Amino acid sequence: MLTGKTILMGITGSVAAYKSAELVSQLVKCGAQVEVVLTRAAQEFVSPLTFASLTGRQTWTEMFAPGPTPIPHIRLAEQAEAVLIAPATAHVVGRLAHGLADDLLTTLVLATRAPVIVAPAMNVQMYRHRAVQDNLERLKALGYHVMAPGSGWLACGAVGEGRLPEPETILAVLEEVLGAGTELSGRKVLITAGGTREPLDPVRYIGNRSSGKMGYAVAEVALEMGAEVVLITAPTALAPPSGAVVIPVETAAEMYQAVLEHFPGVDIVFKAAAVADYRPVKAASQKIKKQGQPLIVELAPTPDILAELGRRKTRQILVGFAAETHDLLDSGQRKLAEKNLDLLVANDVTRPGAGFGSDTNIVTLIFADGSVKELPQLGKKEVARRILAEVVKMVDKE
Repeated sequence: MLTGKTILMGITGSVAAYKSAELVSQLVKCGAQVEVVLTRAAQEFVSPLTFASLTGRQTWTEMFAPGPTPIPHIRLAEQAEAVLIAPATAHVVGRLAHGLADDLLTTLVLATRAPVIVAPAMNVQMYRHRAVQDNLERLKALGYHVMAPGSGWLACGAVGEGRLPEPETILAVLEEVLGAGTELSGRKVLITAGGTREPLDPVRYIGNRSSGKMGYAVAEVALEMGAEVVLITAPTALAPPSGAVVIPVETAAEMYQAVLEHFPGVDIVFKAAAVADYRPVKAASQKIKKQGQPLIVELAPTPDILAELGRRKTRQILVGFAAETHDLLDSGQRKLAEKNLDLLVANDVTRPGAGFGSDTNIVTLIFADGSVKELPQLGKKEVARRILAEVVKMVDKE
């Protein structure tokens, strides 16, 4: 699993940094190409020369070091297939949890698309501190893979949690994370995202509050799992995920046509877009001027894309999304049955942390067999991982 993989190893200022030399040595023996980044504090415990000797490569210590690579945080971020931070101090955990980037390691973590594994190591009381626990939970919600520390005798003389896990344990987690990129290999996935816009005149439109973040997160995770992704997206402010075939649309009718065109050739569909239910019967050719009188606009229903896919599906797994404001379960179960879905992802957008534009979500998974699974508040990418994990189970049963 590790042969030929480029692993970026971040080492921070913990006394456990001495264990990182053995971990790097084992990675090299497994055939990995290891790039080591030492923070300034880590260099108080271990030497850059140690890791240069083990890897046969430059050890990275500065973001603006002179040389042939003037901005190493970008090159390293792009080349890495996994980032492993071991040991991770309480300070670094806190900086990562809040998106701070003031050195080479934290900057490249923000710049990479590779999975990031964090192995905390610190004093037991530091580890148990509420702020540290909150930061670790925040990292999980943001999609980081956070390892539990080992327990036992610590360098400070205390006994308890906080030990850096043994190299064998860390390697096993690394292999598991890297292996996670093959679950949907050979599968073609269609995802819709964003909120459609129905023109009222050349200036105005009827739209909704969807940011597209949930659909884009699903696309990113599907790509990480090895799927071929077609992303049909209404306008958003988000950058399209690298590797996806992106088809921009604006109206519900345009999305309907694009989805039906690609539907026969895909294996899985995630209908995460917020599609307008109604459109103006006639859009004005010129801007409608304000005249101080009520404006009456006649609306007509738009095509029901999800219902049409439910009627047409043969072998495809069909996943719908429902943004509700009340009667979440009843409405969701009814929608799942009426539209012939395999899974419905429902959320109450009135709940804090679950509304439009939020970076987190609180969803309930409703399955065709009647079972229900409620998820806690999580980052949208972690929600996407949980949804994809359930879909992989369905794929495995085929």
